[in-house]
This record gives sequence, C-alpha cells and structure tokens, in this order.
Amino acid sequence: MNKDVLSLEDLSAKTGVPAERIGEWTRSKLLKPDGYTDGKAPLFDASGLDRVAHIQRLADLGYGTDEIIKIVKKVGLPRDGRRAKKDAGKGKFLTIGNLAERSGVSPRTIKHWEDKGIIEPDMRTEGGFRLYSESYVVLCQLIRDLQLFGYTLEEIKAISDDVRTLFEIEADPAAFPAPEVEKRLAVLNEAIEALFAKMKLLEEGIDRWQDLLKKKRKDIAAIRAKNKKREEGGKDKAKGKDKEKSRA
Repeated sequence: MNKDVLSLEDLSAKTGVPAERIGEWTRSKLLKPDGYTDGKAPLFDASGLDRVAHIQRLADLGYGTDEIIKIVKKVGLPRDGRRAKKDAGKGKFLTIGNLAERSGVSPRTIKHWEDKGIIEPDMRTEGGFRLYSESYVVLCQLIRDLQLFGYTLEEIKAISDDVRTLFEIEADPAAFPAPEVEKRLAVLNEAIEALFAKMKLLEEGIDRWQDLLKKKRKDIAAIRAKNKKREEGGKDKAKGKDKEKSRA
C-alpha cells in the first residue's frame, strides 16, 4: 500500500497555488484531503494536483469559493479512477515520531524493522517523511511482544506480513478477488493456530518461572533475615569485647 503523498506545502509548490489559498479551500471542504498526519495536517495523493488545478481554473474565471462549491456539487472534481468508492484509504497517518510515542517503541527500532522488511510505511511525503496508518501502533506492539517471546526477525517478518494482509482485507475486502480472499484467510487461520500452540508453551513456561521466582523471593527474604541476625550478633560481640577492654 506504499504510495507517495503530498503535504499542503508540496501541493502548493507543484501547482503554483499559494498554500494559504489551498488551506482556505481545505477548510471550506471544497478540497478534501486524502488523509491527515497525527498532528492533523492535511495530506493529498497525486490526484490532488488535478483537483487543485481544476479549482484554480474556476477561480481564474472569477468564481468565488462559495460559487465553486456549488459548481463542484453539480459536476464534481477530477479524481484518480483507481481510488476506492468511499476513500477507503482516508484516515489519520502517523509520522515515525508519532508512531514511536504511541506504540512505546523507539524510532531507531522502527527504522531497523523497516530495513529488515518487517514493516513498511503506508505513504511517503515528497520530502521523504514516512507516514504510517494507525494500525501500525498495534502492529509495533505485537512485534515487540514477539521479540520478548524469543521469535527471530525472520519469524516476526512472516507474522507481520500475515497481520498486514489481514488489515488490508478488513479495510477493503472488495479489493481482492473472492477466491484470493479465501486462500489468504485460510493461510492466516493456520498461522493463528500455530501461534496459539506456541503461546500455550510460553504460558506454561511463564507459569513455571512465576512459581520459581515466587519461591526464590521467599527464600531470599528468609536468608536476608538470618543474615541480619548474624550481623546484629556480630555487633553485640564486638561491643562486649570493647567493654572488657575498657574495664581492663
């Protein structure tokens, strides 16, 4: 799903339309963004270039914003024909810093995962900034969990690919042929069963360790109590010797 997106400033630079004017069109809902950063900055895909150019042509003819809105309601704006019917991709996007803060995973770790092909940004701005959908917050937390469970990066990549596939199908099932959806879901179901089996082993191991650690914590407390008595006894003996010396 990796694709290039444009910030409002990118759109202005490419079309020659002042950013303030594009911002005004966005606020009036004449120009609808294709998504937003976590900081609520608007984002546009390549079709935004045609939409801005179309609106600007109407403005050049002397139409005001309110009049253009009425015209657009009747005839619409040019859009990329590949887009889903209801803008399935529209939503809020996170920068790598936002993602790190929300998921509790460092930006450096996220970049490392990206280098290994475990995750990939949903979009990139013209300036090269990575943008991720909110589903990556959960995905990053799951990846971190798998590392704690001792999974290798290769195993994690396979699971991450499965999770991303599921997210894509859930977001827009109609984007895939029905037989392909069934095939992918069958593979995902097998992966889920395999994970359940491994999780059971992990849970049993965790239970053993919890029992062991609880017992050893009690043992340590008992040894410390005995050791404290030894220290106190040693101090009492030392005091007794000091008294004997002073009497002598």
